[in-house]
Amino acid sequence: MTKSYNKIKHQVKSNKYYVFWGACTIGVLLGQIYVGNGYRRMAETNDTISADINLLVEVLSMPMEREFIYEPLVPPPSRMPIIQ
Repeated sequence: MTKSYNKIKHQVKSNKYYVFWGACTIGVLLGQIYVGNGYRRMAETNDTISADINLLVEVLSMPMEREFIYEPLVPPPSRMPIIQ
């Protein structure tokens, strides 16, 4: 009769062991998902910043064309009044 009692006690201990390590595994898995999601968001932000910097470098390195001449829509007055 003592064998069956020890066997039952051992099985209960084994059950707690598997519950503990199962909970630890789930906790680690959720942590990995959380960190991976943050890493993905950081990478997307870095890609956006990198694209903005590349665009800025391209714009600044382009030669500026100065073929157009600024002409106002309303011509300036030909004669300025003199204040006396």
